[in-house]
Amino acid sequence: MGRIAIVGGGAVGLSTGLALLDAGQSVLLVDDDVDGQAASWGNAGHIAVEQVEPLASLALLRSVPRRLFWRGGALDFPLSAIGAWLPFGLRLMAAAQPVRFRHGRDALRGLLAQAMPAWDALVHRIGQPDLLRQDGHYVLWHSAQSARAGRAGWAAADTGTAQVHDATLGELAQLSRLTSEPMAGAIRFSGSGQIADLSALRLALRAAFVAQGGEVVGRSATLQRVGNRIEVPGIVADSVILCAGVRSRPLMEALGHKVPMIAERGYHIRADAADWPADLPPVVFEDRSMIVTRYRDCVQAASFVELGRVDAPADPRKWDRLERHVAELGLPIRGPFTRWMGCRPTLPDYLPAIGRSDRANNLFYAFGHQHLGLTLAPITAQIMAGLVTDKASKLSNSLFDIRRFA
Repeated sequence: MGRIAIVGGGAVGLSTGLALLDAGQSVLLVDDDVDGQAASWGNAGHIAVEQVEPLASLALLRSVPRRLFWRGGALDFPLSAIGAWLPFGLRLMAAAQPVRFRHGRDALRGLLAQAMPAWDALVHRIGQPDLLRQDGHYVLWHSAQSARAGRAGWAAADTGTAQVHDATLGELAQLSRLTSEPMAGAIRFSGSGQIADLSALRLALRAAFVAQGGEVVGRSATLQRVGNRIEVPGIVADSVILCAGVRSRPLMEALGHKVPMIAERGYHIRADAADWPADLPPVVFEDRSMIVTRYRDCVQAASFVELGRVDAPADPRKWDRLERHVAELGLPIRGPFTRWMGCRPTLPDYLPAIGRSDRANNLFYAFGHQHLGLTLAPITAQIMAGLVTDKASKLSNSLFDIRRFA
């Protein structure tokens, strides 16, 4: 196979690099995210094996009016980005039709069933088993109406390998101590998990990659066609794998691929973790579309689905609302807060793009994992290693081929 260049050093890129090194390949990683600001390192840290049903669904479409940002919800369509989200939305509506939804659900179920075992293997592979916490998560409600609807919705949902049960009296007591607003109910998921420290994960993955002979080149990358092959200027490689998240779209489209991906922007605030229980799994405050995660040295509140452009300025109102949610709920989270915004790479059917290009015989790709980039990184890496080395994988990637949008 020769030398392999991976463009993009997020969770998918790094996991793929390690999988290929383990397969005996020579691997180089091209990544300009020096400070670890990509979506891989700013998300909720949640290993979301329960999210089997694609967000491209009729249920989502029916819920859009009550989810809008101007009505207090987490979904925003900035008018300045209408040229991006309108065509994306039309494609999402087509993907939400029942037949396509069922196909997408079945495809995600296969991936997510292997996600937690793949993560368990990866953290042991890099010598950091404590980075993976497999103690589930909570969903709670403060409105009796939303509690009834939320329980019924999750009871009817396909949650794959994750299981749902009512929170126990002890768990309800612990959760009630978090907030000054009376709770109307809560459920606990088992089978899901979290990363204990995203920054530590990034450093551990990079250290393991380098220790095994992987090379990291700290710069941005472009792709250029040379005959029927692709090259990264300034990089000597026989094969190229594109794992650049939202930045993958222009690189792929320059080669003739159709990639209707949007930047689905999320926001978080972080503060010192001193007052948040260290042993508490992630907590979803569903009435506010907010998830709070305790990391080793901080606590984070995250929310929002802003369909926009990659390089548009952040919207400070989103951070202000997160801080207001924290204050109104009386949560034990105290400022000063650090603020972050990042772009989830989302395709309109809410399935990733994983495959081999038909436009260049040495180009492979793995991007577009939407809310599941962290969750699916290690299992995606296993699929990519099989593709690149021509070894059969237990999981088919046929439904994830980018040609579905041609």
